[in-house]
Amino acid sequence: MTPQQYCQQKTRESGSSFTLSFMFLTKDKREAMTALYAFCREVDDVVDECSDYQIAQTKLAWWKQEIHRLFHETPQHPVTQALKPVVDAFHLQEAHFVEIIDGMQMDTQYNRYADFEQLALYCYRVASVVGLLSAQIFGYKDQATLEYAHDLGMAFQLTNIIRDVGEDARRGRIYIPLDELERAGVTEEQLLHSQASPQTQALLLKQIERAELFYDKALSQLPKADTKPQLPGLMMAAIYRALLQEIKPDPNLVLTHKVALPPFRKLKLALGAWFKYRKP
Repeated sequence: MTPQQYCQQKTRESGSSFTLSFMFLTKDKREAMTALYAFCREVDDVVDECSDYQIAQTKLAWWKQEIHRLFHETPQHPVTQALKPVVDAFHLQEAHFVEIIDGMQMDTQYNRYADFEQLALYCYRVASVVGLLSAQIFGYKDQATLEYAHDLGMAFQLTNIIRDVGEDARRGRIYIPLDELERAGVTEEQLLHSQASPQTQALLLKQIERAELFYDKALSQLPKADTKPQLPGLMMAAIYRALLQEIKPDPNLVLTHKVALPPFRKLKLALGAWFKYRKP
């Protein structure tokens, strides 16, 4: 199995909606995004699969060493071997890969976030940085596109947090800022035990409102000249915003269910965005 084949398998196994947009890329960009996504899956799996804090830290420390080897020596892992030509071709920065691992380390250190400032740092590291790397692979002319990529990454991660409230709570994790729980009159125990109430509904609606603001801000910052190259992100934005709209009528549903869009609807949304934005 070649490094690229390994990345393709890792990406397929994830079943993520993000891979849907890859099919619209040229071969070199598709392979680059597949390698980047496989890297994100590898380091995320460390957190998901290691219940022992020390083992998770050791594995993430190894990945930091591997990123150093990627940029300065000879990488050992199939994913970083696949990334080697990518970082050269698209001028990707070592610091961004380290930031992603730092975000995963936050997941091993915290299962609560005191306020949005702390949560925003986590979202930046695990999502906005991925958005910045993706924007470089897709291509851009205007620096404002990086602001768009940053905010779109925030919007995506906030959407994930809303969708996964119940699932995360069952793993003992709460990503909604604790000060916002307190203001809403919601206790940690209510979330941990999936106890729906008017207060939890209001709290979740506030989270949806914040995510929508990030989508609006991101789209308002995307220069027209870069709309076409950034189509994959716009396609994903259409899918993720539709997911928020699916949750919005009954936000408490996420306490007990994982809301998802059927594959055909996601494809329809992606194609709709492609037709909407592909015109110069």
